Amino acid sequence: MQNNKKIKQLVQGEFGNPFEVLGMHTLNGGMCVRAFLPEAKDAWVVIESEAGNKRTGTEPAYPMKRIHKEGVFEAVFEGAKPFVYTLKIITHRDEAKEFHDPYSFPPVLTDFDLHLIGEGTHYKNYEKLGAHVREINGIKGVHFAVWAPNAGRVSLIGDFNRWDGRRNPMRLLGSAGIWEIFIPDLGEGEVYKFEILSKFNNYKEQKSDPFAFFFEVRPKTAAIVYDMESKHTWQDTGWFEIRKEKNWFESPVAIYEVHLGSWMRVPEENSRFMTYKELSDRLIPHVKELGYTHIELLPISEHPLDASWGYQTIGYYAPTSRFGEPKDFMYFVDQCHQNGIGVIVDWVPAHFPKDAHGLAFFDGTSLYEHEDPRQGEHREWGTLIFNYGRNEVRNYLIANALFWLDKYHIDGLRVDAVASMLYLDYSRGTGEWVPNRYGGNENLEAIDFLKRFNEVVHHYHPGVLTIAEESTAWPGVTKPTYLGGLGFSMKWNMGWMHDTLDYFSKDPVHRKFHMNNLTFSMIYAFTENFILPFSHDEVVYGKRSLLNKMPGDMWQKFAGLRALYGYMYGHPGKKLVVMGSEFGQWDEWNVDKSLDWHLLQYEPHQRLQKYVSDLNSLFKAEPAMHEVCFDWRGFEWIDFHDTDNCVLAFIRRAKNPDDFLVCVFNLTPVPRFGYRIGVPKDGFYRELLNSDSTIYWGGNIGNGGGVIAEAVVSHENFPYSLNLTLPPLSALIFKPQ
Repeated sequence: MQNNKKIKQLVQGEFGNPFEVLGMHTLNGGMCVRAFLPEAKDAWVVIESEAGNKRTGTEPAYPMKRIHKEGVFEAVFEGAKPFVYTLKIITHRDEAKEFHDPYSFPPVLTDFDLHLIGEGTHYKNYEKLGAHVREINGIKGVHFAVWAPNAGRVSLIGDFNRWDGRRNPMRLLGSAGIWEIFIPDLGEGEVYKFEILSKFNNYKEQKSDPFAFFFEVRPKTAAIVYDMESKHTWQDTGWFEIRKEKNWFESPVAIYEVHLGSWMRVPEENSRFMTYKELSDRLIPHVKELGYTHIELLPISEHPLDASWGYQTIGYYAPTSRFGEPKDFMYFVDQCHQNGIGVIVDWVPAHFPKDAHGLAFFDGTSLYEHEDPRQGEHREWGTLIFNYGRNEVRNYLIANALFWLDKYHIDGLRVDAVASMLYLDYSRGTGEWVPNRYGGNENLEAIDFLKRFNEVVHHYHPGVLTIAEESTAWPGVTKPTYLGGLGFSMKWNMGWMHDTLDYFSKDPVHRKFHMNNLTFSMIYAFTENFILPFSHDEVVYGKRSLLNKMPGDMWQKFAGLRALYGYMYGHPGKKLVVMGSEFGQWDEWNVDKSLDWHLLQYEPHQRLQKYVSDLNSLFKAEPAMHEVCFDWRGFEWIDFHDTDNCVLAFIRRAKNPDDFLVCVFNLTPVPRFGYRIGVPKDGFYRELLNSDSTIYWGGNIGNGGGVIAEAVVSHENFPYSLNLTLPPLSALIFKPQ
């Protein structure tokens, strides 16, 4: 009688413990096999031969009795002991099928797995949860597992069971909230979702797998079973040996920021996206020729909306299928490494979208997010905030970071929107946020999460960079956690970016009143390990492209942009420039179309790209430009007082203080002749860079390749000086010989 009630609930899709009813069970000293087969007209139990023996085709088949009109069948074997079996059916379409029973297999996940997941320390949980091709008891199939502790029933659905949530309800493992099932005879390429019925309300939703490795191409939202192993033979051992020993703090880091979907499209095919492999053939040589050390990719984890640029992630464990399969992205990263280029990806643990098939309200409760919208929602962005205080959520995110470093050999993670994680009142008014237990606005759980993230990443992957996009003055972002910091390797210098672009966008006649925009950065330049970014955020939404920010006529715009880049590379810090800025994109970045590559047919754009390439070569060749970026010993002002002429001059030093460069900038369109700059030693100073050179489409005003220092004091503390010609809107770099 009790079984009848459970069977009724089962066929109605309301029973959450299917292994209690389905599969093989003891019954009155014998065995009973029960199966839910709604497509079957007739069914049999086929008893397999003994383990180790091949099937002969003559194995006995025992008819099953229909015990429920919806297709529940049962066969009773009196006096029998447990045995191995398959199910054979004749469908209502008179098709014969034989298959292994999913409900005849034991649990796959161990108690230890469940314990680690529960305490938030299973840093390879992506090898347990999600979909994995496995062989159990000699039978090949796919094991599925998902965390949904507040579900009353979780079912696996897909083409293989006609998306019927009654067909393959999963097993709940203990109190960990993990549901699992092994589907024999299933393989790679199957599309699937989880159908979740909450035990607290009538909520029922089809959810994408949070651990899926591959997704259908949008607008479809199902996950695809994908076997990560043996898909790609990595050939980047040499790169890893170099990376492991590399001290990136004292090495050149010049980053080319890329959105793969709009870097270049295929015009002859209706502007379709390039594949990962096509991008490998085009993007990598471009970056290598320009001399950048790293490519930074806007988020490539799966996302439903192109217009989100990837920052509203649905599939945290899947590279987007827009450009190909996961193995193709592996190929892309491998090719970067073989060409000496590191790969950084934007990683988004700060928020996630509300799409019904995603993480939001996953099991009928606020599982991944905070329930209180004052803590769990970014209303400005229309997204939800992770509950960083929950062990399983922290585990999900930290393991995800390790996943990209492990499976895709990524060299760095740039963490998006860190400020929104650190502050409980971020972009919130009075009454719209909840103070922490001490009454403050610091998000203590997020702070703890970020520290742990950095500790774990640097422990398991030495040589990997973690980079914070953090727009406030939060102290110690790049200090080690044992010194009270957050533990990031580096941080974007957002203040420098905004102040610098604000200055350079002003008409030169007004610049003398705003020189503090350039000098202020040196007050805090060494408080963190800074990257100087000109990022995608500064070339959209009416802000104009970098070239179009420059005032004046066409010549002045190009000269101003060259001066801007020269100042950036002279200033202490690592470098990042958004795609298109290397050749002078006139239009703002548009996510929906390719960059304007046709501009490279014109000389000014060709020469600008040559200038950027030479800047990167100089940056990498000269230790004074990259060895001491995060300490006062690498920088010394010569003059920042000449506001009337808008001239700045400073020294950059390598670890060897005798190895130094003199950087001079004239930020007006007026040439300065006989301009003296103090220097610390005598001798010939070679002009390593002149942004006004003809080869860069400049006016070719300069210093004939170099200047001899004279024993004339022009600035305090400098016994010698250079008598220079400063071209208009120019950057000059000299080195004593």
